[in-house]
Amino acid sequence: MSLAAPRILSLATAVPPYRLGQPEVAERARRLFAEFADSDIERLLPVFANSGIEQRFSCVPIDWYEAEHGWTDRNALYVENAVNLLESAARGALDQAGLAARDIDSVVTVSTTGIATPSLDAILIGRLGLRADVRRLPVFGLGCAGGVLGLSRAADIARANPGGRVLYLVVELCALCFRKNDSSKSNVVATALFGDGAAAAVVAGEGRGPEIGAGYEHTFPDSLDIMGWEVTDDGLKALFSRDIPTLVREQMGGLARGFLAGHNLRLADIRHFICHPGGAKVLTALESAFDLAKGALDGARGVLRDYGNMSAASVLFVLQRALAEGAAGRMLMTCLGPGFTAGFLLLDAPPRASA
Repeated sequence: MSLAAPRILSLATAVPPYRLGQPEVAERARRLFAEFADSDIERLLPVFANSGIEQRFSCVPIDWYEAEHGWTDRNALYVENAVNLLESAARGALDQAGLAARDIDSVVTVSTTGIATPSLDAILIGRLGLRADVRRLPVFGLGCAGGVLGLSRAADIARANPGGRVLYLVVELCALCFRKNDSSKSNVVATALFGDGAAAAVVAGEGRGPEIGAGYEHTFPDSLDIMGWEVTDDGLKALFSRDIPTLVREQMGGLARGFLAGHNLRLADIRHFICHPGGAKVLTALESAFDLAKGALDGARGVLRDYGNMSAASVLFVLQRALAEGAAGRMLMTCLGPGFTAGFLLLDAPPRASA
């Protein structure tokens, strides 16, 4: 990689205060969905136990899910809590980098679980003390792929502005999208998987941290119905295809090999795979696709276990955990999201400095 490549100078995460234990969530879901005559909840309940998730975090207490909520209520909670979480994560990232908010030249903000106009980054200008001339890029619609693809966009901005510093922000409040009157399989699966979280990173061309190298994304033809949101009167309804693990197993390996070959690399040259933990079956499929030993993605499984699927934010939790454990060398970040799109991003992390 070029010495001029942008680097991740710091990385911080944040979660909301309400912890949701998976057994309690499963019991609430069983009771709520059992009220519907066409409910198939008893057959679907094993998805909670088989998810690999022990707990998640939510910006609202579990009793909130017992009542009906419309767009106004949900989105007001989204804006309030998204801004609070981003402020916490951003302050952590700035402190780690030894920077003040006024040192930031650009902000890239990724989120797909609510709507804010003015955008979240505009609200944060006053909260954080960012300069009035800071460049803002709010990104909506990437879903679970946003963590990797958004980081790639932040790196592009850093490359185009030598000496500039980019604050990269990601927040997803997936748990707000629970719909108590929908006993469909997609909603039950979403109820078993999703949690809330945020991450922030400072990206710049000077400093010490993982270098951000080449990125790649591939949008599959005729795949718009594989993953996404359906807009309904009472909120966003999750859409999942049952074919996602099969598609991952059959397609991700070839895409990764092709991308790496273009940079004179092979899968064997990658020391650490930093994968979005969309679900337990997807992680197993990724191990197969990348010819990895069983358990090679246990870092991603640990994030899934402790936080659930936080959509775009999850992969940054995986990266943070890997770096905290001393991971160094060439890394490949991977993601999947609506489009249906696969994303890849190369990193090269220096050894952790000795204490």
